[in-house]
Amino acid sequence: MMPVSETTVTQPVFLSDVHPRSRFMQAWESRKKSRRVSWLIECIAEAFGTFLYTYAGTGSTAGYILGNLAKLEGLSNLFQIGVAYAVGIVMALSLCVSTSGGHINPAVTITATIFGQCTPGKAARLIISQIFGAYVACMLVYVQYRDLIIEVEDSLKKAGTFDTILFTPQGPAGIFGLYSLPGLALGHIFLNEFVCDFVLGVTIFGSLDPTNFHIGPQAGVWLTAFAYAFVIWSFSPAAIASNTARDVGGRLAAMTIYGTKAAGGSYSAIAALTSIPATFCAFVFYEFFLKDTSRVVTPEHLAHIQAHDAHIAKNNERAPSIASTVSDDKHSNV
Repeated sequence: MMPVSETTVTQPVFLSDVHPRSRFMQAWESRKKSRRVSWLIECIAEAFGTFLYTYAGTGSTAGYILGNLAKLEGLSNLFQIGVAYAVGIVMALSLCVSTSGGHINPAVTITATIFGQCTPGKAARLIISQIFGAYVACMLVYVQYRDLIIEVEDSLKKAGTFDTILFTPQGPAGIFGLYSLPGLALGHIFLNEFVCDFVLGVTIFGSLDPTNFHIGPQAGVWLTAFAYAFVIWSFSPAAIASNTARDVGGRLAAMTIYGTKAAGGSYSAIAALTSIPATFCAFVFYEFFLKDTSRVVTPEHLAHIQAHDAHIAKNNERAPSIASTVSDDKHSNV
């Protein structure tokens, strides 16, 4: 098989070739290509992607917690929460990956930065956007569930259990902020978090491998989503966060609603930071032991690479170069 750089590039067909836009939208698209606007578009895409992921999972969690506290059966369950997060991830990556690279996770952004695939300035912007997206999602869920939350909180206050249960995984604040069960050892929580995040990281980087015949570009989105659902179904009772943006954004939302007592104590550092070294280790593990550049790039991935190259070339008004795109493509994440 010819090297990727020598592979014949099929003539790309751009959306503008078959579906011309109005002059106003053409002017806007030209404006989006400018450096001042393009970074803002990327930030909006990352914020929206994290919003979708958090909004889906937090909404299902709200039904689960409030249903248990109000003794209302059928509102939600652990399986539904896992599915909700998975669906949110599929939506986030499918809709936003083409615009921002689809990190949707500060740990992925930081790992990309460490290995030179993202600049520190861009990483800082993306991480802030990710946290902001999660924060907005949690605050919106609070508004949507506010009447039921207040009703449940009033019942807990009358029963004298409000202060005891509030900042726990079963309490109202647990809808937004992530808390551990009382009595769990922090060392065990850290191990649980690290192992789950490591597995997630290996899954993400395996999904990005263009030589993986079992995972096409589209299938990688679903595999990543199912991996998140798997850790929620299996290990969330032992405390799991898996995404710094979801944890920090949700914790800030809980503090906005309930004050500084919602900060989470020592567990908050484990929930917010563990995914970063775990994802870094996952990348190193995959690069050293599972990746092999002598394997053949699959036709599906090659088509994906060529399409990405054509998009970059059109934006930069330069001739396509498959070789450069293979390097550029590492900037994106499933």
